[in-house]
Amino acid sequence: MKFNFGTGVVIAMGLFMIFILQYVIRVQFDSKYDNELVTQDYYQQELEIDGKAQRETQALALVDPLKIKQDTQGITLDFPSQMQYDKVKGKIYFYRPSNEKLDFDREIEVLPDATMHIDKQDLLQGRWDLVVEWTYQGKEYRNVEKINWKPF
Repeated sequence: MKFNFGTGVVIAMGLFMIFILQYVIRVQFDSKYDNELVTQDYYQQELEIDGKAQRETQALALVDPLKIKQDTQGITLDFPSQMQYDKVKGKIYFYRPSNEKLDFDREIEVLPDATMHIDKQDLLQGRWDLVVEWTYQGKEYRNVEKINWKPF
C-alpha cells in the first residue's frame, strides 16, 4: 500500500471521527453526564409565569422582606417579624440543577421568633435553587434564591 497525502488525510479524518464518537458515546451512557431538566413539569410551570412574577413582586414590595441566610447549622429563613407566625403557610422547594434526584420540598413551619431552619444534614455541598411559595392572610408571595451551599 502506498502512503501518500490523500491516505494521510483519510486516516486523520477517521481518527478524528473516532475521537468525537467516543465522547458522544461517553456522554450518552455515563450517569455523571446526565443532562436533565430542572423540573419534570417544566412546560406547565412556564404557562404559570405571570402568576409567579406577580407573587415575586408582592414579596419584594414588603417593608420587611423574607431573608434567607446561611450559617454553621444550615439555612435560616427570617420571615417578616410583623406577621403572625402561625398564619404563614406554604412550601419551600429545593432544586439541585445538577441532579434532579436530590430535589425535595418542605412545608413551612415558622417558629414563634418568625424563623424557619433547614438543617445542614439535608443539603449536599453545591448549588441549590430555593423557591419559597408562601401565603399570609390570603396574599401569595414567592421568593427565589440561588445558594452555593458549603458546610462550614
